[in-house]
Amino acid sequence: MSARTLYFTGGKSVRVDEEAVPDPGPSEVRVRTELSGISPGTELLVYRGEVDSELATDETIDALDGTFSYPLQYGYAAVGCVTAVGDAVDDDWLDQRVFAFNPHESHFLAEPSSLIPTTLPPEQAVFIPNVEAAVNFVMDARPRIGARVVVFGQGPVGLLTTGLLADFPLASLVTVDPCAGRRRLSEALGADRSVSPGNLDDDDADITFELSGNPTALDRAIDATGYAGQVIVGSWYGSKDVSLDLGHHFHRSHIRLRSSQVSRIDPDHADRWDKDRRLDVVRSWLSDTDLSALLTHEIDIEHAAEAYQLLESRPDDAVQVVLTYNGHP
Repeated sequence: MSARTLYFTGGKSVRVDEEAVPDPGPSEVRVRTELSGISPGTELLVYRGEVDSELATDETIDALDGTFSYPLQYGYAAVGCVTAVGDAVDDDWLDQRVFAFNPHESHFLAEPSSLIPTTLPPEQAVFIPNVEAAVNFVMDARPRIGARVVVFGQGPVGLLTTGLLADFPLASLVTVDPCAGRRRLSEALGADRSVSPGNLDDDDADITFELSGNPTALDRAIDATGYAGQVIVGSWYGSKDVSLDLGHHFHRSHIRLRSSQVSRIDPDHADRWDKDRRLDVVRSWLSDTDLSALLTHEIDIEHAAEAYQLLESRPDDAVQVVLTYNGHP
C-alpha cells in the first residue's frame, strides 16, 4: 500500500508523489483522507506563486511548518478516518471521522489534540475552516439590527459569510461578484440581491466585507461604505499590489478599515471566546445548513493539476473543488 502526497513545485505547477504509508509514533494517530478541500483564495495564491517565498506558511498550524518556498505541501481542509493509533493513544480513536488542518495527502500522522472529531458527512465537514473564517468575519463586524451590508466576493468564504449574515435582522444584504453562477448561489443563501461589480449602486452601507481576493475591490468597498461605516478586509492579496484612492470621500468619511483573519481571536472577544467555542458555532451551523450546491467538483488527487486549472479557468462553474482519495486504500 502506498500514499499519495501533493506538492506545489512552482508557479502553476503541482505534482503528486507516491510515498510509503507512515506508521504512527507512540502519541500519534494515522488518518486516511476521504476528502480535502481546495481554497480558491489563499491556495490559488500559492499555486500562482503570488506569495512571498520567505513568509511562514502558518505558525498556528503544526502541519503547516516552514515557508512558502517551493516545493511545499499546502492545504488546510482534510476530512478522514483514523486507521491506526500509537501505543500511548486510546483505542477509542480508531475508526473515528476527524477534520484536520492538514495539506493534501492520502495518509497523514497527527497528534489527537490537533484533530477535530466530527459526525458530519465528509462533504459538510470539509467546509469547517471556511465557515470558521466566515464566523470570524461576522464576529469582527458586529452587525446591528437594521444594518445595510454589502459583501464583495462570492467564492466559498464569501458565500458562507452571506449565509451567516442572512440569519441576522438586516435592512439589506447585497453581494457582489462577476460570476453569474455565484450570484445565483448567493441569493439562494439569503442575499436580498446579488450584482456584478459594475452594477452596484450602493454608497451608504454600514458594513462592507471585502472577500474577493481582488485588490481593486477594496477601493469599491470603501466607496460603497457610508459615513462612519466599516470595511472588514478578509481578503489576503499575497504579493499583489493594492492601490487605493483615499481622497476626500475617505478622508472625511470616518470609515474604519479592519483586518480580519481566522488564526487568532480578536482581543475584543478574547475574554469570552476561544477557538473551541467558535468551532462549536461552526459545527452547529454546518449541521443545520445544506451546502451541497457549493460543492461543485470532486477530482481524484491523481488529477490534482486539473483541479487547479479548473479553478483558474472556470470560476463561474467551480466554487468548492475537493480532492478525493477513493483509489488509495
